[in-house]
Amino acid sequence: MRLLFLFANFFTIGLFSVGGGYAILPFLFEIADNASGINVDGWLTRELIGNMLAVAQSLPGAIGSNLSANIGFQYAGVPGAFAAALGLTAPSIIIIMIVARTLKAFKESLLVKNLFSGLRPAAAALLSAAAFWALSLALWNADAPVWYEFIRWREALIFIILFFLIYKFKKHPVIYIFIAGLTGLLLRL
Repeated sequence: MRLLFLFANFFTIGLFSVGGGYAILPFLFEIADNASGINVDGWLTRELIGNMLAVAQSLPGAIGSNLSANIGFQYAGVPGAFAAALGLTAPSIIIIMIVARTLKAFKESLLVKNLFSGLRPAAAALLSAAAFWALSLALWNADAPVWYEFIRWREALIFIILFFLIYKFKKHPVIYIFIAGLTGLLLRL
């Protein structure tokens, strides 16, 4: 029953998360905040999602699949990882098969053009919200005892430096992941 529940929840997320892997973050935060369904015991928190996101970004493969598999594994072991990942990707596979068969016939249709013109801002909004939440998870410490500790200054410094390096030099993402991990280790010593 847990596997079916995982599959159904992630199928729903996959069906409505337009814009790629990061677009599932608002749905995951909703699960974490409500402590219902698969999060009935409150084990899934925003902080855990942030940690899982860091791991998912460091692994090969799609971030959405990595996140869903990780959550599924935490909830129901290896079968849960498969159920969640399959649930998340199944809607895309089904929709792509349908769209590929019909898009050729309707690619010049005003209705199709208007549909995509509405989906692009929705995808941008979901990705922007996900970026904001990921940034707040990395840099904001809501449990700080004093106001000047609300910002995680070391993490903010790493973010600013990496943002500049990524923007300026445009190297392979693995280099920046390695630099960030190494910097995190060095700053904690």
